[in-house]
Amino acid sequence: MEKVLVTGASGYIAEHCIVELLKNGYAVKGSLRNMERENEVRDAIKKETQDDNLEFCQLDLLSDDGWDDAMWDCDYLMHVASPFTIDAPKDENELIKPAKEGTLRALNAAKKAGIKKVVLTSSTAAISSHMKGGTADHDTWTDIDSEYVTAYQKSKTIAEKAAWEFINNQDENNKLEMAVINPGGVMGPQLGNDLDGASTQIISQVISGKFPMIPSISFPYIDVRDVAKLHLKAMVTPEANGKRFIAAHANPTWMYDIAETLYNSGYKKVKLKKAPSFLLKLIGLIDKRTKGLVPMLDKYVLIDNSQTINILKWEPMPLDQAFIEHAKSITEIRESK
Repeated sequence: MEKVLVTGASGYIAEHCIVELLKNGYAVKGSLRNMERENEVRDAIKKETQDDNLEFCQLDLLSDDGWDDAMWDCDYLMHVASPFTIDAPKDENELIKPAKEGTLRALNAAKKAGIKKVVLTSSTAAISSHMKGGTADHDTWTDIDSEYVTAYQKSKTIAEKAAWEFINNQDENNKLEMAVINPGGVMGPQLGNDLDGASTQIISQVISGKFPMIPSISFPYIDVRDVAKLHLKAMVTPEANGKRFIAAHANPTWMYDIAETLYNSGYKKVKLKKAPSFLLKLIGLIDKRTKGLVPMLDKYVLIDNSQTINILKWEPMPLDQAFIEHAKSITEIRESK
């Protein structure tokens, strides 16, 4: 039985990747920064499948400890772990350093261990963050010097570029293969009970009525279950080697439209009032969370996802279903606490 190391195993996307791998006959080793979370992750996985072929190891993006030992008996690596925050950090290196260094640690260890292939989780943040309009595709890269780019978006761009530099500068002997998945905004049912994830925070605050007004923000979205399936397809598809795959619907969805979908599905605390962008820019001068949103205001960037559809044979799941099921899972988690 082939084994896959999945980093950041307690994360929203990673838990779905683990489920997808286990359902398709792979053994999985999940990395955790804190091993006390093992039972929490096992409970999440058991909602969807058996965890008999699941084990755990301890890894930290900022430490060399354990990477070689974690990798030696694995066939593949899904490097999903990366820091994220909606807030604008005081120092952007709080995000950039672990994202870049963690990626290079993972790739170096994979190379030494003779891993067959790496699937790296990047983001559309590394593709189109500098754009206010137009169309982005798999060859587009975020301009990290743009005024519209946040610290998180910069961290994803720098980390992915470092990964490609590593891959493209190998000698010909024992070359490590890599494919990259670039998800947009990720929505869909939550497996674990952690409500701190970025997507989960957004949906949670919308259905709780904590957004008094909805900002003029759009993202290209995708169902989290599609993200997991695309990771597996990229891992097993030879034609995926050396390519980036945008994991998102072609048309962005406005946050107001998400709020309206949830309101019409019975979440009556949702406030359907649009926030003027000029007001948010003023508030952003004194509030760090609002400041983190300001660079994203009033963007509408189309996505050319044809490479993902053609090579990975992707048939996107409907987004309304993802938004509603995400809200449902959040409600169930709250009620169980």
